[in-house]
Amino acid sequence: MTAPDPDRLNDLGKRLDEIQARQQAEKQPPASQSGIAARLGTELVAGLIVGGGIGWGIDHVFHTQPWGMMVFFILGAAAGIRGVIRTAQQANAGAAKDIEEK
Repeated sequence: MTAPDPDRLNDLGKRLDEIQARQQAEKQPPASQSGIAARLGTELVAGLIVGGGIGWGIDHVFHTQPWGMMVFFILGAAAGIRGVIRTAQQANAGAAKDIEEK
């Protein structure tokens, strides 16, 4: 019985690794629509809560009720909307990339 050729074994190992990597990539589920919707909602709500909280804190410290809350609530809404737009653009770019690959 002869010893196996190490070069052939290395080549076989590399091919198996490539096949496994391809199979893992195919198993990756696409981003679900409900997951994206939840992320968009979270982005918007987080912006509103953070903006309102900062405004409330400023009003509480500087006794400027209701101006700090109003200004920072609007800024939080703008930041939340900006985050939603950015996330939606990323999701669209990922979907377009998936379509082009297929």
